[in-house]
Amino acid sequence: MVDPEEVSAKQPTWPAKDGATRVPYWVFQRQDVLEAENKKIFQGPVWNFLCLEAELVEAGDFVAVFAGETPVIVTRDKDGQIYAFENRCAHRGSLLALEDRGNVKDFTCVYHAWTHSLQGDLIGVAFKDGIKGCGGIASDFKMENQGPRKMRVSVLHGLVFGSFDEDVDDIEDYLGEAVLERIERVLGGRKPVVLGKFTQILPNNWKLYVENTKDSYHASILHTFFTTFELNRLSQKGGIIVNETGGCHVSYSCVDHGGSLDEVQKNAYKDENIRSDSDLSLTDMTLLESFKEYDDDITLQILSVFPNFVLQQIQNSVAVRTVLPKGTDSMHLKWTYIGFEDDTPDQRKARLKLSNLIGPGGYVSMEDGCIGNFVQRGTKGAAEESAVLAMGGYSIETSEDRITEAAIRGFWTEYRGRMGL
Repeated sequence: MVDPEEVSAKQPTWPAKDGATRVPYWVFQRQDVLEAENKKIFQGPVWNFLCLEAELVEAGDFVAVFAGETPVIVTRDKDGQIYAFENRCAHRGSLLALEDRGNVKDFTCVYHAWTHSLQGDLIGVAFKDGIKGCGGIASDFKMENQGPRKMRVSVLHGLVFGSFDEDVDDIEDYLGEAVLERIERVLGGRKPVVLGKFTQILPNNWKLYVENTKDSYHASILHTFFTTFELNRLSQKGGIIVNETGGCHVSYSCVDHGGSLDEVQKNAYKDENIRSDSDLSLTDMTLLESFKEYDDDITLQILSVFPNFVLQQIQNSVAVRTVLPKGTDSMHLKWTYIGFEDDTPDQRKARLKLSNLIGPGGYVSMEDGCIGNFVQRGTKGAAEESAVLAMGGYSIETSEDRITEAAIRGFWTEYRGRMGL
């Protein structure tokens, strides 16, 4: 006889007919889904964003990061190359790097003092030959056959990506030409400088934040600051780009400096009864002062790479974000603010002031810190129900229209394919 509890515990079916237009809420709630994501996505043939090359200047520099929930060490060795491997001792699995960053000559495990090189190779075993002929490692033990898993590494315009799958597509093919060009637009030919970094803990499933970054529809509705100061409105010139596989996207817009909007566009938010005409004000309007940095006049660009990376350009505030799962209903969002080596003092000051727009308490983005949890809580008892993604139709196509959920549908298209759901 089949146990009813065992049947109810089985993973539900995501109907093929739903495609990427209806997303069942159980994908944000189930532990077995999270475990499959770590194996099929983060440890699969994808490119995980790891860190900035600027964080690894000298030989021996390292950062301890994550690919999904897998701890990873990224290093620069004496040959000048960057390497990445599991933050896991070859002996009993203890963490090798206990600090977030530093400079070392090697990694020696605190548990039993097994030593690993900057490339992740096991190079030393404490008391390997025993003492006075007694003890020691087994005679057939080969150090070269041991060691934590290594990642294939690719560096693109100062961004360091890693994959546990050696057969993953080259990063350029993985991104597609259009997305690649938009990364180059912000970072190409420039040397980034880290201005600041922190980690934000969000009480929601990691995929809810990924959806949020791809959701051009919500930005000027949820974020009152955007519309009040006219930094981003759907009536402004802009569009979205979705790569061929769906998982990578770009959303962009331009502030209307020339007063080219007609009356319909100017009144669009008011006519929809959307909270856009607020009484918000700034005592110091220099907070919003910016300088011309790009010839195309794009003042906002949000770019994502499947599964965990976001590159932002909001005015002159440039930052990268890393999305990391920490259980089914929690995640870490790592922010790194970027300047450039050739910035003037005034440009650096402008970047720092504009960085107040984005972050946990950012004037623009503070709402993103809670909206994911609103969904997590609101769907708690609705595992069998589904979200609806029908804005802009049902395609995942690039367009000059941002009143669309095409980029979110693109994410779920790639997600379903990689997960086999």
